[in-house]
Amino acid sequence: MMKNWINKQSMMTMTLLVSLSASAQTICNDNGTVTFNYHNAQAKKVAVDVQFAGKHDMTFDKKTGIWSVTLGPAAPDMYPYHFEVDGLSIMDPLCKDYFPNEGFKNSLLEMKSNKGKLAHDILPVGHGRIEYIHYYSKNLGATNNAIVYTPSGYYDEANKDKKYPVFYLISGTTDTEEVYYKVGRMNYILDNLIAEGKAQEMIIVLPYGNPTKLKDKVPADARAQGDLFSNDLNDDLMPYIEANYRTINDADHRAIGGFSRGGNQALYNGLRHLDKFSYLCSYSSFTSTDIPDVYEQADSTNSKINLLWLGVGTDDFLYGTARDYMEFLDKHGIRAAKTFTYDKFGHTWMNAKYFLAKTLPLLFNKKASRLAMEYTVPTRKATGKEKPFNLEVMSRLFPKPIVSPEYGDDHSVTFRIKAPEAQEVHVNLIADGENKSLKMTKDTTGVWSVTTKLENIKLPETLDKAVTHHAYYKYFFDVDGMHVVDPNDMYLADDNEEKYSIALNPDDEYYEPNMGDIAYGKVVVDPNNNTATYYPANKYWKAGEAPRRIVLNGTEPIQGMTRLGGIASVADRLLANGAEPFIITVRGNL
Repeated sequence: MMKNWINKQSMMTMTLLVSLSASAQTICNDNGTVTFNYHNAQAKKVAVDVQFAGKHDMTFDKKTGIWSVTLGPAAPDMYPYHFEVDGLSIMDPLCKDYFPNEGFKNSLLEMKSNKGKLAHDILPVGHGRIEYIHYYSKNLGATNNAIVYTPSGYYDEANKDKKYPVFYLISGTTDTEEVYYKVGRMNYILDNLIAEGKAQEMIIVLPYGNPTKLKDKVPADARAQGDLFSNDLNDDLMPYIEANYRTINDADHRAIGGFSRGGNQALYNGLRHLDKFSYLCSYSSFTSTDIPDVYEQADSTNSKINLLWLGVGTDDFLYGTARDYMEFLDKHGIRAAKTFTYDKFGHTWMNAKYFLAKTLPLLFNKKASRLAMEYTVPTRKATGKEKPFNLEVMSRLFPKPIVSPEYGDDHSVTFRIKAPEAQEVHVNLIADGENKSLKMTKDTTGVWSVTTKLENIKLPETLDKAVTHHAYYKYFFDVDGMHVVDPNDMYLADDNEEKYSIALNPDDEYYEPNMGDIAYGKVVVDPNNNTATYYPANKYWKAGEAPRRIVLNGTEPIQGMTRLGGIASVADRLLANGAEPFIITVRGNL
């Protein structure tokens, strides 16, 4: 009797938890408004900060423990948002989509249109594949990473000899290489355009725009080289792409573009290397006006450029400087296509997606590009009210970050989080099934910290254990009972139910930046089949032999394969140490 009562109580409890979880989900309403919900009965004050509406306080329901507010209406699009809980930024725990970034963690809200298709919609068309790659960068003295999009049909037998043009597409300041994929939806935008016959088939490469962050201490000889990103792009990444993909390697078949800092990097590299790139795109950006043999030789420069495309929002904090750069080009006789927006909230990824959708149909199409530049809108006239972009603005928008995790010379690691209103904070380290909780102390600025040492993660004894073994420490902060990921750690592990940050001892053999000049495989994401597959580097394949294939039913999305110390790192190290080649496929939960 008692046992039956306990079972009934357990079922009632489970039903209640499921009901609470469902009612705490953020909801997009039919009228274009959004109802934000967050369950936390202990919080004293909660607000939501969403890009289309700014920050708004939420109302608490004592019966359910749910905080709620309805905002909008807003135009259908994708918007980053987060909750501010007692002064602490929190990702929506019930939202699986998030904004990858070095310095903040936002959830992603997708508002679909009921009046037509959006450029980034996932439609029933042929989908290209997303490939996570690693390559050794001699300029960095470290292993770097990038993402490669290959169009639908690239791997079909019928296309085995077909070569493709390449578009190098760079994200903005503090963004990771994943942002133009996970937030910018570049793959789905291009899939849709190709299916409509509006864009050329092409390979897109997403470099990581801040490679110095991959090493705690960039070697003095590397730092002396100056622009590490440009050196890595031209001398390391591009040769890797051209050696491992079927590319057409001339200026007429190379494009480069980017958003924000990435737009600056794209213009700077494109204009300095017009022998390599003839299609240049800047989204919400500008670049140096002091590039030798470019601006003062307009006829020569124009003859080498198939497309120079510049777009910016009139409400963007970079608008004044971007407009000035357009005017500078006009005065020097440099042709360019220009676009201005006013309704996408300024310096945002709504603009980045819009600009990308506008330019992809022009790439590798000389006639369309020429017409776009010939019939462009004129540069908007200055009003005198434009705000200049300077170091003061830069420091306000991107304040000095809190470094966490920070690795010391004595093999220590320090975790930090700013939570001035918190009463008690711990960092919880999880590795090999063990959970270690460390109490943190608060300084006068409200930053909590603790220093400890991470042991090296040992090589698993067998191959089967290796492929299910993630060679990293997962961790999170417990802030007055709340599960909080490290906002300053760019690496996330996602177990669907909870998200975790990632830490790894830099002395460990799985620490990717220090893995050395070995042969790296790649992880291919196939949205058609909802799989992620690790393929070993070509040097490990033996003619006439099929590598062993291991299939895992994934409980963790793509991060478990690709992020720092993930399955791909373990596999690359095992193969470098002499293991037989194998293929690993993770099904589902991507």
